[in-house]
Amino acid sequence: MNPLQAKPSHHWLPFTQMAGFDRERRTFVAAAGTRLTDARGHTTFDATSSIWTTIHGHGHPAITSAIAAQAARLDHATALGATNPVAEELADSLTALTGLDYAFFASDGASAIEAAMKMAVQYWRHRGEPQRTRFVRLAASYHGDTIGAMSLSDIAVFKKNFGALCFETYAYDEVPAFLDASDVAAIVVEPRVQAAAGMRVVDDARYAPLRENHVPLLIVDEIATGFGRTGTMFAYEALGLKPDLVCLGKGITGGTLALSATLARAHVYDAFLGATSEAKQFFHGHSYAANPIACAAALASLALFAEERTLAHVATLSTALGRALLGIARHPRVREVRRVGLMCGIVLDERRFQPRDATPGWTIANALYERGHFTRPIGPAIQLVPPLSARAEELDDFVAQLGVLLDITP
Repeated sequence: MNPLQAKPSHHWLPFTQMAGFDRERRTFVAAAGTRLTDARGHTTFDATSSIWTTIHGHGHPAITSAIAAQAARLDHATALGATNPVAEELADSLTALTGLDYAFFASDGASAIEAAMKMAVQYWRHRGEPQRTRFVRLAASYHGDTIGAMSLSDIAVFKKNFGALCFETYAYDEVPAFLDASDVAAIVVEPRVQAAAGMRVVDDARYAPLRENHVPLLIVDEIATGFGRTGTMFAYEALGLKPDLVCLGKGITGGTLALSATLARAHVYDAFLGATSEAKQFFHGHSYAANPIACAAALASLALFAEERTLAHVATLSTALGRALLGIARHPRVREVRRVGLMCGIVLDERRFQPRDATPGWTIANALYERGHFTRPIGPAIQLVPPLSARAEELDDFVAQLGVLLDITP
């Protein structure tokens, strides 16, 4: 008997129906490059970059060496009233990359969003406009699963059970009336691609009014799109936006350790300065904010972008992926292919599959796993968001295996 089957598990997984979870097939024990290996010894291509986090591949020696060296030097020290050299260096690097001025560190993307929302509200209070407490977001938005981030989200399946906890936010559309509202603190947008909406691609024109001068703060959520996923280092660059706050996460450490950042422009930061007695400091913080080991991993990852010409490789890989998808886009069981750079969703036409317990998305994803490709569906959309270090042959094989399964699945 397999020891994984014999031993009861006490691990409760996120977004997973535990009644049907097969630990034997989905316990990963090793990873290298673009591949994951499960407890059976079955190796699969990590076609979701472990949910949009892995950049340069698993176990990159430059990053693992940086982690080990930093752990031996300074493993952790609080950022509440103290700092450390690697956090200082990472703040310098991120602000230089983005053109923003200050970096506030947290541990995950939702934490970065929560920090940005609270910064916006406290900013307006210090500016003498405490009525600015409302938030505006895109339709079909997703910004995380904590209460504030969930309130900013607009996908029912993620929040339908928690409506009593959420506060109301408002949809921004082609008629941006909210830009003139006197009670809006900030407009929060995902740039170009709404990943959790099934790689939904937003028309660039939707962002056009946000390029002009406006009063509410502009918060750009680059948690999924940042660090080269869409072809540029950050997706907002291609939109001509000048955000007041930018939220980073997922790929910031190359996909190795939990870290996030909320970047701010000087005018936001300056609103929090004053005498100690004024209590104007930002009232928010996390135990592991600016963790030195995570910051060292992030610095190593950023260095690899230049050393390995990562964005140039993404451009080449994006062109190859576009060619590979031409045939699958015409398949009668595919409703739409959505893609920007290396963020891709192949949307299935669910009406063309026989009814069964699993959705067509899960049926195809599970079959892909046995054929050497690990992905998760988002509704009817099959994800293909590979590590930026992937090879064209790996993407070709994913698309080819998907095509075979579309032909043979009842």
